[in-house]
Amino acid sequence: MFETMAVEIEQLLAKLTGVNDKMAEYSSTAGVTSINAALMHTLQRHRDILQDYTHEFHKTKANFQAIREREDLLGSVRKDIESYKSGSGVNNRRTELFLKEHEHLRSSDRLIEETISIAMATKENMTSQRGMLKSIQSRVNTLANRFPALNSLIQRINLRKRRDSLILGAVIAICTILLLLYAFH
Repeated sequence: MFETMAVEIEQLLAKLTGVNDKMAEYSSTAGVTSINAALMHTLQRHRDILQDYTHEFHKTKANFQAIREREDLLGSVRKDIESYKSGSGVNNRRTELFLKEHEHLRSSDRLIEETISIAMATKENMTSQRGMLKSIQSRVNTLANRFPALNSLIQRINLRKRRDSLILGAVIAICTILLLLYAFH
């Protein structure tokens, strides 16, 4: 249908070119020199319009042919894809399953790497904290060794802490025993 329309438009453009040529011959005759300026302007305007029509027609024709070629190419590619999909249904399903499994493995690997990096950061943090605590402990020990009164004060504080924790443990044990006796009677 496009070819018939293109041929028809080309014929119409040829007729319009013929009309413009006849108008040019008529304006060049000797008897029409008095209205020559207006006629020349009209003739030039018709030539411009013909040139515009011709240019637009060729541009549209080239665009349509490019679109048709593109559609033919894409159509053949689509047919190839369809034939591949229909011809290898079992293999395609297996391939999809393998791809899914591969994606699951990659995500698991990514999660493991993130967990390892978190663990490494925690280890580095703990190591730096241990170093800080050791330096604090060594400073406290040097202070305690320098000042014997401070050393005896620290020992008394530690003894009271132990005594308080023993008393608290004994109270909790007695309360638990009394609660169990009350619950079973």
